[in-house]
Amino acid sequence: MFRILLFIQFIAFTGPLPDNKYLNEGDEIRSVYVQCGLTNDLSFDIFEKAISGMQKIGEIQNRKIITIVDYSKSSAKKRFFVIDLENKKVLYKSIVAHGKNSGDYEAKSFSNKPGSLKSCLGFFVTAETYNGKYGYSLFLDGMEPGINDNARKRAIVIHGADFVTSAIIKEYGRLGRSYGCPALPVNISKEIIDKISKGSCVFIYGKDPDYLKTSKIINAG
Repeated sequence: MFRILLFIQFIAFTGPLPDNKYLNEGDEIRSVYVQCGLTNDLSFDIFEKAISGMQKIGEIQNRKIITIVDYSKSSAKKRFFVIDLENKKVLYKSIVAHGKNSGDYEAKSFSNKPGSLKSCLGFFVTAETYNGKYGYSLFLDGMEPGINDNARKRAIVIHGADFVTSAIIKEYGRLGRSYGCPALPVNISKEIIDKISKGSCVFIYGKDPDYLKTSKIINAG
């Protein structure tokens, strides 16, 4: 029942369903995906997982936007997306760093363990902002026990970093790496943080079969 109510809320801001008795939830999600112009940037499978998972998380306050990080791509590619589901458009498409011990060009290894210096996967809800070592930053609260629920303890936050630039990619073929944070270019980090803070969903995806098997949010009926 809870999931149905959340989906009704989702439909409320994505527009009415067409008059088609065969239309299902997947069709509506694909329609939003196409209207957002994501077909060349983000796989539908990842987008569908993100939207379906968001509907199952009661802690989310702002369901009009979602942030998706696609760590299956090289760090030389734009793989951080902020999507306006209400107006069906991509607000931001950016390069983003991954954890130092997750891999060089791609993030291949993930962890929830403090001190691992690895990125962690799954669903998060954005929390409060603060000024820290890397300036203006955004706390993330992990929604998946054993997978990312140490995010706050590990200070896995969204922040700007001077090792996240196109010049770094041009010189090294990849970005610099963080201690596990999804770090953004300094020139757009504050704007993005202000847009997504205080209760929106962040879904971080990577090529990790164990996550896809064990995530209760992904596998919930």
